[in-house]
Amino acid sequence: MNSLFGFDPATIIANVPALLIGFAFHEYAHAWVADRLGDPTPGSQGRLTMNPLAHLDVFGTLMALLYQFGWAKPVMINPRYFKGNKQRGRMLVALAGPISNLLVAFLALFAWYISMHWLHGTDWSSVIERVFSSIVFMNLGLGIFNLLPIPPLDGFSILAGILPERFARYLYLLEQYGMIILVILLFTDILNVVLYPAMNGIASVYQTIISLILTPFLGHLWLI
Repeated sequence: MNSLFGFDPATIIANVPALLIGFAFHEYAHAWVADRLGDPTPGSQGRLTMNPLAHLDVFGTLMALLYQFGWAKPVMINPRYFKGNKQRGRMLVALAGPISNLLVAFLALFAWYISMHWLHGTDWSSVIERVFSSIVFMNLGLGIFNLLPIPPLDGFSILAGILPERFARYLYLLEQYGMIILVILLFTDILNVVLYPAMNGIASVYQTIISLILTPFLGHLWLI
């Protein structure tokens, strides 16, 4: 299974629905968890929705279309409303987005296997492969990329929640340089070295799990 797609029109077109699905689930997960913790802010700003148009960021969307990892508009939260530990609440909200993408990737790969089992060799098989591969790798890319501990990505809030408070305050000093660091990483090969092997590794684990689940019911599975 390859994570790199060429920048041909068909690939970019296939990436559009994958991106809309990925961003919608990612940002809705942030908003939903914040809402469950008692924060009305996401709902009042129209972010408690699966409509991807409410979440798109121009530059982050462009990066996702071309490279399969990017970001949407951050969901604004107010931790003062959170029930219980505020820092833990921030971490849970941050973690919800990437987890939702990794879950969507697994479900899409599961559906891809089932579809190819029944439709392999038909006129629809190439379309199915293009669409599902885009959904799988777009969501893997979004999930892994947003786990990087770089502001303003989710991984930064997650790391801040894990570190003891005496260390976390030093971490926030990096916040003012976050976008500079991010731009440098995006336009070098550093991210490729980390992200694409991680995407392929997780996809391989998913394949193994799905094979174990489906083989008793479907017999031999078509290799994706």
